Amino acid sequence: MVQDLKCVVAALGNRRPVLVGASLGGGTSLVAIGEDHVDATALVLVDVAPHIEKEGVDNIVGFMRQKPEGFISLEEVADAIARYQPHRKRTRNLDGLSKNVRLGTDGRYRWHWDPFILADGVELEQRQMRLEAYSARLTLPTLLVRGALSDLLSESGAQAFLKLYPDSEYVNVADAAHMVAVDRNDIFGSAVIEFLSRVVPVGSKPVQKPHERRPHHVGPAGDISDIP
Repeated sequence: MVQDLKCVVAALGNRRPVLVGASLGGGTSLVAIGEDHVDATALVLVDVAPHIEKEGVDNIVGFMRQKPEGFISLEEVADAIARYQPHRKRTRNLDGLSKNVRLGTDGRYRWHWDPFILADGVELEQRQMRLEAYSARLTLPTLLVRGALSDLLSESGAQAFLKLYPDSEYVNVADAAHMVAVDRNDIFGSAVIEFLSRVVPVGSKPVQKPHERRPHHVGPAGDISDIP
């Protein structure tokens, strides 16, 4: 996946990108920067950090491995998502779900992902050590966004990252679980835009490195308090 990211960045030419990665995408971005594969201007990690919770990983793996024989309808897909994300209101419009599944020749829907990534399981300890080393070497503006209801990235996991890279900033989004941008895109979008407008303003050089204050969203957009 790092090689894929390198190809995407190479297609940009001489422009240095901002990497915004959620979950596995965030881990891929951190590795790409840590191993000097990508020269980025800023990094946004969404509900991912070196230390993640085994229970959350098991829940994701269980969700992705269910129904290998395929779902018989998009309604059944929606039911599976509702069981996995009980905090989220079940969608009535099923059209969007078609982007996450593929329809096989047998008429059944299967998740649109490569099962090879789960073939050998997840070595959490090895993963954590690797990403901790990369986090401690970060020098670029970095924002960590966590879903307050997430079972993958705990508050302690987020704080551990902030200790590894004290210059990073932090936003904790209320009423959002692991899929932060899906659950509260209003807060997520506002937080990322505000961060990037300061550290990599369009059309000019960065005017301010990550400030010491770490914004912490605890409610609707605009409701911010400091973390000690």
